[in-house]
Order: sequence, then C-alpha cells, then structure tokens
Amino acid sequence: MLGAMRLHALSAIGRDRPGIVAAISKVLLDLEGNVEDSQMAILGGHFAVMLIVALPESVSEAELGRRLDEVRDELALEAVAVSPVDEVAGGPKPSHVLSVYGADHPGIVHAVSSVLAERGVSITGLETRLGGGSDEAVYLMLMEIAAGDADPAELRRALAAIGEREGLDVSLREQAADAL
Repeated sequence: MLGAMRLHALSAIGRDRPGIVAAISKVLLDLEGNVEDSQMAILGGHFAVMLIVALPESVSEAELGRRLDEVRDELALEAVAVSPVDEVAGGPKPSHVLSVYGADHPGIVHAVSSVLAERGVSITGLETRLGGGSDEAVYLMLMEIAAGDADPAELRRALAAIGEREGLDVSLREQAADAL
C-alpha cells in the first residue's frame, strides 16, 4: 500500500514529437507517482500537457524538478512547470455545449467568455480551430460550460446578441450524456 501522497500540477509544452507522454509518465512511474487527471492537445504544432499527479511525500520537489528537467532537455521541450496543489476539487460539471463559428477576427474568445463570466457560467472545456484559406480564415470554438444558476433562455439571448454583433453563428445545447 502506498504511503501519504502529495498532489502536484505539472505542465509541459514542446514541438510535437513521439515520446513526450512516455518520458513524462516514466518519470512519474519511477517516482511511484500516479496521474490523477490530465488534458493534452496539439496547439499550433506544439504538444501541450497538463496533469494533476500524486507522488509520495518522500519525493522532494527538487527531485521531481530535476527529473523533469532531464526530460525537457532530452526532448527539447520549451517549458516544464510543476507546482504543489493543496487539494483537487471536483469542479463544476458541464451542462451545455456552446459552439461558435464565423469569420476569424480578434476578440471572439473575449466577447463570448465575457458574456459567460457576467452570468456566473464556468467554462469547463475550450477548444478552438482556425480553418479555411489564408484569405478567408474561419474560426471554430467549442466550449463545454457549467451554466449553474444562469437562466438558459437569457443566456441564449445574450449569446445571440454577441453572435449578431460579431458576425458569428452561436449555438447552445444541453450536454446529452456524462462524457469523459
């Protein structure tokens, strides 16, 4: 049985290449750690990883940092960061999916996220993509949100107004099933 464990937030980013997850998870395995939660994606040709990991209290932050610095150097990663975490809260459960689609221009993320923040809506997941040709770039944003106490009808009206003002197609729907 494992002894007392301490939680850490770990993030890394580097040019995408095979072996990044294997190298980081090997360090954690060697230190008898466990990945508790994770999110990973390729962003603009760079691989980004965020992890919540549990490590035995006997593992010093210096030892963890030293081992991860070796991975950073070996794989030429741009950055690796580790921070202790007091506790992991469950966080809000996503209740709706919001999609935004339209001609790319500065301010889309800010406009939509401001409407949500003003109504106490939490963003639990956010993914964006830029498509189309260089002369007609199309922006696609998908959000999972936890609407909480926000009135869905009022939220839809506010999002529709942003869509009209920004020239975007905005769609809000309830999340059907409990996903990963």
